[in-house]
Amino acid sequence: MAVEKTGIFSVVGRPNVGKSTLMNALCGAKIAIVSDKPQTTRTRITGVLTKGEYQMVFLDTPGLHKPKNRLGDFMVKVVNSTVAEVDTAILLVEPVARIGIPEQMLIDKLKENSMPAILVINKIDTVEKEKLLEVMALYSAEYDFLEIIPLSAKTGDGLELLEETLKGQCFDSPAFFPEDMISDQPERQLAAEMIREKLLTLLDKEVPHGTAVEIEQFDERGDGVIDISAVIYCERKSHKGIIIGAKGAMLKKVGQLARQDMEDMFGCKVFLQLWVKVKEDWRNSAGLIRNFGYDGKNIE
Repeated sequence: MAVEKTGIFSVVGRPNVGKSTLMNALCGAKIAIVSDKPQTTRTRITGVLTKGEYQMVFLDTPGLHKPKNRLGDFMVKVVNSTVAEVDTAILLVEPVARIGIPEQMLIDKLKENSMPAILVINKIDTVEKEKLLEVMALYSAEYDFLEIIPLSAKTGDGLELLEETLKGQCFDSPAFFPEDMISDQPERQLAAEMIREKLLTLLDKEVPHGTAVEIEQFDERGDGVIDISAVIYCERKSHKGIIIGAKGAMLKKVGQLARQDMEDMFGCKVFLQLWVKVKEDWRNSAGLIRNFGYDGKNIE
């Protein structure tokens, strides 16, 4: 069945509310990295779900936060731009009867653009259902949402209802992307993000947030094996030692876990090599931010 209806949806919310987990669940594949640390997503990521005559395009965005460096400024710019240019926004919130500063800023942005929006209350598996009524009433009084949908992106509870609601927001249009496509991210970017996800998972405190990954080699051999060489950049010499670990143990573990994910994603064997270099205070360097792929060209 050819695609006849399409919709473009932004997924917005505070850091660590589950935006990437939700998009991965909607698209049925891991196209955005996830961790329990805030500000995991740094740029806009496109996910595509094609079902029958419907194609839904999701734009995952960084969590809205108060920026502390130029990279943070870029991330906030991504959020503000994405909210303004889609058909419908999906505001993802936690099941707490309180509208925080990030949520209020996003609601104000919705009002400013008269943007149709769906409120999704995530992590309902962590609270009693009775408490959700307070959350729903609070947000209903603040903005005229098309729908309010409680769900758990982690367990999938409520996901089908959200999908049906999104179909109702699609317009008559041919497909934007090939029907077998689930993301517009190039394989090099996917590989870099998989490495960064492992750094976020395995390292503590500020160290992983000060890392960036650059893929220097991505070559497919004749036998189908992919050779990948990547450099992990960090901001301090002390962080370099932490990333490498005693006798290289931490770097080896990062490589092993990232390689497993790459082989699952690419469907072939991967030979991965990692190096660690120091670029002091790179998050405040416009040139280095651009070099690492956070240049804002996709939102200008």
